[in-house]
Amino acid sequence: MPIPAIDYAHVRLTVVDIAASRAFYDSVFGFDVAYEAPPADADEETKEKLAFLFGGVIYSYPGGLLGLRPVADDADSFDENRVGLDHLSFAVAGREQLDAAAVVLDGLGITHEDVKDIGSGYILEFRDPDNIALELFAPAA
Repeated sequence: MPIPAIDYAHVRLTVVDIAASRAFYDSVFGFDVAYEAPPADADEETKEKLAFLFGGVIYSYPGGLLGLRPVADDADSFDENRVGLDHLSFAVAGREQLDAAAVVLDGLGITHEDVKDIGSGYILEFRDPDNIALELFAPAA
């Protein structure tokens, strides 16, 4: 009998520079912080309790949780053609939100594709500081 999963609980992305990634995700999405790594001077109990963050952050948004986990030294950038993640897609309510998102990305100096009609809806594609492919999806009206 298959496992009766009903939704995603969370997604965690491995990033090279947590400060750059946090600045990007904060400015683009403005998600609430659910958990973040404790400061260096935190007590050992707090550090142990939050060790699952691996020095990163977990954001909360209506679709679930998104975590960023830093790595010490990784010169390779993301490539959706390797085994693992292809891209991460966030849902928005409609085409108007995609057009507004393109304006936000332009204002932040973030390169993006034009909004594309894919039949079942519309997508807006862009990349984060680690070259991770991100997408916004709006269903067709």
